[in-house]
Amino acid sequence: MIGNANGVYMSANTSPATRDLLPYAIMLGTALCFSTNIIFGRFVAPDSHPFVLAFLRWASVALILLPTVLAGQVHSTMAFIKNNVGLLIILGILGMGVSGGGVYWGLQMTTATNATLIYSVAPALILMLERFFRGRPISWREVLGAMIAFAGVAAIITQGSLSTLRALEFNLGDILIAAATLSWASYSILLKTDRIKDIRPMALFCVIAFFGALANLPFAATSLVVGEGSPPSMAGWFALAGIIVISSLMAFSGYQFGIRKLGPSLAGMFMFLMTPFGVILAVIFLGEKLAAYQIVAIGAVMAGVATATMPKSLRSTA
Repeated sequence: MIGNANGVYMSANTSPATRDLLPYAIMLGTALCFSTNIIFGRFVAPDSHPFVLAFLRWASVALILLPTVLAGQVHSTMAFIKNNVGLLIILGILGMGVSGGGVYWGLQMTTATNATLIYSVAPALILMLERFFRGRPISWREVLGAMIAFAGVAAIITQGSLSTLRALEFNLGDILIAAATLSWASYSILLKTDRIKDIRPMALFCVIAFFGALANLPFAATSLVVGEGSPPSMAGWFALAGIIVISSLMAFSGYQFGIRKLGPSLAGMFMFLMTPFGVILAVIFLGEKLAAYQIVAIGAVMAGVATATMPKSLRSTA
């Protein structure tokens, strides 16, 4: 066995074709890993405090990643934290607070299918926010794609019924997932600031996870003190372990590997698979059934996000 610079071990007899396919296989698995958060969350959230779940998730991730920071990166990481405390607090609130506890709160009241579809519009939403807050030029194709994707989300929130819109009788869970999606898009934009480049990816993930745990702690503290709010069953704890290991550590590591091997544009395209993966998992493991409006929404969200975010280099080769 030989190891490459990315820590992936392969047999010395592994063919070049197999090595070339490995990043694609890993990115397929990564999209699947990301999609499991909502599935695990939907399973465990109804019987647990949502912000306790989010706190335990991100505190565990920070502790697991801490050795990567201690391995020769302590001084640079502490300097980064000192110079960016305000930014890290905001990132923790947006990316792990509202988009952490908020998601699990929403999953107490809506289906994993709806949550997956709403969250899938995040890439198109990021484009819109960049246009309004950073003056990023936006093309007609991106506007059209965003409108199609948002139409899919509207179909979910209204349950495909105009009477729901007229009566303003929306599912609170869907609204919370939509708010979490907006928060995640804002978090993603802040991650693109130049200051973030001063720290290595895994150390950054550890630091943000720590601040994310702090963001959830005030809401989780009361339940934790009285011993309530944590998963009440062993199955719930296994689901939380899945969120920590599969939805967080494996997903993030796979995505970082994909970016290094395939580039951010191509790696990002694999994230479109989160929509069908998430829906399929919800049907298989949670027993959810697809309504007609959800099927329409799947097509609209995937078509809209693909139209809005597909890189020009990939469109020219299609």
